Amino acid sequence: MDRPDPHPDRSRRPDEQGRPRRPDDHNDPDRPVRTGAPDGTDRRTRPAPRTSALELCLLRESLAYSCPEAETALALQGLGAGPVADAGTERQRARWLPEAAAGRAVAAFALSEPGAGSDAAALALRAEPEAGGGARRWRLTGTKTWISNAPWADFYTVFARTGPDPGPRGVTAFLVPADRPGLSGEPLDMLAPHALGTLTFDGVPVTGDDLLGEPGHGFGVAMRTLNLFRPSVGAFAVGMAQAALDASLAHAAERPAFGGVLRDLQSVSHQLAEMATRTEAARLLVYAAACAYDGSGGTGRDLPRRAAMAKLLATETAQYVVDAAVQIHGAAALRRGHLLEHLYREVRAPRIYEGASEVQRSLIARELFKQLHEERAAVRTPPPPSTKGSSTA
Repeated sequence: MDRPDPHPDRSRRPDEQGRPRRPDDHNDPDRPVRTGAPDGTDRRTRPAPRTSALELCLLRESLAYSCPEAETALALQGLGAGPVADAGTERQRARWLPEAAAGRAVAAFALSEPGAGSDAAALALRAEPEAGGGARRWRLTGTKTWISNAPWADFYTVFARTGPDPGPRGVTAFLVPADRPGLSGEPLDMLAPHALGTLTFDGVPVTGDDLLGEPGHGFGVAMRTLNLFRPSVGAFAVGMAQAALDASLAHAAERPAFGGVLRDLQSVSHQLAEMATRTEAARLLVYAAACAYDGSGGTGRDLPRRAAMAKLLATETAQYVVDAAVQIHGAAALRRGHLLEHLYREVRAPRIYEGASEVQRSLIARELFKQLHEERAAVRTPPPPSTKGSSTA
């Protein structure tokens, strides 16, 4: 099966020295890029089908191949605005989605906390009922951290605990504009240039008008968003792996070594073959997960398992491919400004965010045993007796 070319502009490949052919880095790479629809219109205000996971994957793969920073800006805007599109009211959508689509407002997805990273159900941010404010007024108190686009975002999708129930029960999603009193934040200095920060909620007021969905159902809002975006994290990784592979192929074909070129060495050619095979396998698994999402309208029972598999394999593969590419290039790849030096820093984070690799393995195993239990239960349950064709003597 021929796959769509995720990077048709081959002029964006690295040059002969492995340098990226792309514009210079933004003057302040740690600040979010305001990105949206190219024509500045809000496509969500017109009747449209459900977001295509496959199209999202192709877009993220293509951008990651050419410029990971642009890919990150697009993905974070979608992640922050996605819950508003999924669970927001008409008023919330009309207020924020056109601004986000046009790039005039930056969105952020505020889920992780100092004590609740991989274990997202362990949220501690409290939404306390406001004294004398009725049943639909709360004050948010606590801390969020590792939040992309914080503290520069214009609005945040915030997940807080409104009830006493442990785990995912009692978590509610809110849309919180950045100018609410009591909300502050500070940026974090990361290995790769990335708009990331910590948010502090000191009695931030929210009301029923800020709810995304119903109280106590916020965890479902978060999981639906992640099930859509998780395969595309794999696509992001595949794009970086392909860029590293292409740079390595070009380098091995031209770099003199031992009376020939690098590709003449079996150890190098076999390494390249392994890199290409793993990259294509990851790509196909990502596409399969995205097609399963699209085919089921985002409601398939196997989507969590497929999304986890795609993210796990693709991000681990990208780490392997970029590391192998650095080895093939040698010391030159470690110089500041080299394409692979850049990718080496960028490729590490996807194995952690939106569910670390270890969490994905646990999720996959849980889903496999759940499926096994259901299959055994179905075998043990006898079918109802049939009355077709019965007669009396």
